[in-house]
Amino acid sequence: MAKLRGAEVLDLSSFRPETVRGRAGFCRVGKTKAGQWWFLDAGNRPFWLKAVAGGGDDEAARGRSWGVNTATVPWNADVGAGQLMAMVDADFGAAGAAVIRSHGVRLPDVFDGGWSAACETRTAEIGRRWAGRAEVVGVFTDDALGWGEPRAGRPSLLQVCLSLEPRFAAYHSAWEFVLAQHGGDFGVLTRAWGVDWVNREGVRRRTVADEALASAGYLRDQDRFAREFARRYFTTTAEALRRHDPDHLVLGCRFAQPPGAAVLAECGYPRVDVVSWRCGAEEWAAGARGYLKTDTNPQLLTGFVLGEERARAVPVEGRGGPTRLERRLRDGRRALMAACEHPGVVGYEWARWADGEDDQPPFGKGLVHVDGREALENTELVAQVNARAERLRAAKAGLSLIK
Repeated sequence: MAKLRGAEVLDLSSFRPETVRGRAGFCRVGKTKAGQWWFLDAGNRPFWLKAVAGGGDDEAARGRSWGVNTATVPWNADVGAGQLMAMVDADFGAAGAAVIRSHGVRLPDVFDGGWSAACETRTAEIGRRWAGRAEVVGVFTDDALGWGEPRAGRPSLLQVCLSLEPRFAAYHSAWEFVLAQHGGDFGVLTRAWGVDWVNREGVRRRTVADEALASAGYLRDQDRFAREFARRYFTTTAEALRRHDPDHLVLGCRFAQPPGAAVLAECGYPRVDVVSWRCGAEEWAAGARGYLKTDTNPQLLTGFVLGEERARAVPVEGRGGPTRLERRLRDGRRALMAACEHPGVVGYEWARWADGEDDQPPFGKGLVHVDGREALENTELVAQVNARAERLRAAKAGLSLIK
């Protein structure tokens, strides 16, 4: 890539040393003096991450031809990413500890005595398989957890935990937590929440009926509890990973929905090096408002797909207007270009290598179809954006790249 006349070359000296996270000799992340976050590879070369979920060694050359530089692989993959760098999915939620699944909440029970042990066992296995490998960018702790953020018509995390069966440690911890907030007095608690329960069954009945608690008193306690839950989750997973795989960045849990300020407050450095969240073309604007409020942490878009639901649902805009496919590609291009120019975003991951069996071209999610043929409606867009992303990003800050 040619150097722009008069522009500073983007290299390690362009970064503020105090912002650089990670171990020298492996992939790192840091913020430039111009205010942009970038990944740095093992040779200290800045790059914007352009990943795809899935795809094995035999697919690496095809991915490279579309500008892909990274593949997301399971923690127990038998092979690496070949010619590509790799991100590893630790999947702590399936590591063996109890899991809460209720009313949109899907989280490991971080109060369970087996949670820390399960994380230790999983990270020890990850360390044996991946530690020391310079092509690995980092490790995701989980994918698409449900954090039970307050939402109209759906019980939130604290209410769900208070309504669990007593076999869950989170049930007992939630009651201990809320009673401690109100002097240990159940009557004081109910008055603060504006309810008239005579015993603990009151909250369970409301939860079973999908009636969300939403008083100001309850929401204050919900925020405190969600923050404590998140602190335990991110602290335990990060400390285990740092012990067994200190060479690689911690990439967070790939949020499926904005989890709220309380959870995000605990999902940052030094527990998490990069905040990751699932984002499609249709969700980019709203997601950016929810996650990119500050420049404290670099952000990684994951599970990116074009807007197939809107493309199918919205009728053609009159005679001569853009078709559904054209709108889909237009919205996808806008979202990806906005992401690559945003100073806080360090890259994106395409949702999947291959279409699912229920995908119908040209509205599938994969870069290849189920029969292995290239999904041109996706790969042409991906290749065009990937080819320009780093150059446009550097130029945005008045920098140039030399390759």
